[in-house]
Amino acid sequence: MQIAYQSSTGKVRDKNEDAVGAFKNKNGLILALITDGIGGNNAGEVASQMVVSHMGESFEQTEISSLDKIETWFENQLAKENSAIIDESNTDTRLHGMGTTIVAALIDGKQSLIANIGDSRGYVYSDGQFIQITEDHSYVNELVKHGDITPDQAKTNPYKNIITKSLGINNDSAADFRPYTAKPGDQIMLCTDGLTNMVDDADIEKVLAMDEELQSKCDMLIDLANENGGLDNITILIARYDSEVVADE
Repeated sequence: MQIAYQSSTGKVRDKNEDAVGAFKNKNGLILALITDGIGGNNAGEVASQMVVSHMGESFEQTEISSLDKIETWFENQLAKENSAIIDESNTDTRLHGMGTTIVAALIDGKQSLIANIGDSRGYVYSDGQFIQITEDHSYVNELVKHGDITPDQAKTNPYKNIITKSLGINNDSAADFRPYTAKPGDQIMLCTDGLTNMVDDADIEKVLAMDEELQSKCDMLIDLANENGGLDNITILIARYDSEVVADE
């Protein structure tokens, strides 16, 4: 397993409220995750960094050896982080209303679970196909699901940034989980909406199809998002299934 990631503030924002990390536990299982903070002042940055650092450090200390147990651990951790964000926001008025999206890949050999809350996404590139695995928790996606607008209309809808679920806003910390069985060469890509709002799927697919190092692919995608306007923070993580387990940053 090879993993690489990159994050950029973009061309418009003053600070980067995304966070990203990849962690391995004592039995070699992997947790890769990206968070995208929401809230004014520095609040979004606080929430997103809390989740990545807390969950990563906790995961590294576990001896979990199966995906079933990872899912249970992950659900429990989300509940803890949700409460921690709410508690922290109540200690400082500048942090009031902070929260964060999360998308994660929980990986055990060829098996993986892709989990998400909010509109940060998980994709798979396999056999030349670029497939979105996660489903956005957003107002516009609800409109698409109910047939009120088309997917193409959703891309330019003025309300596309309104999310319907996140960590830190209320007591609901339940994530959606989707299993995925990988073949050698398959790539899982996690990203924030700073990428998907700026770069078309076809262009992302072209980069993932290239015979390049994963870090180069991350950098190229960041560059594309910035060239197209860079209106938001941009964060990307790519994991590729190979014969050996290696972590690149």
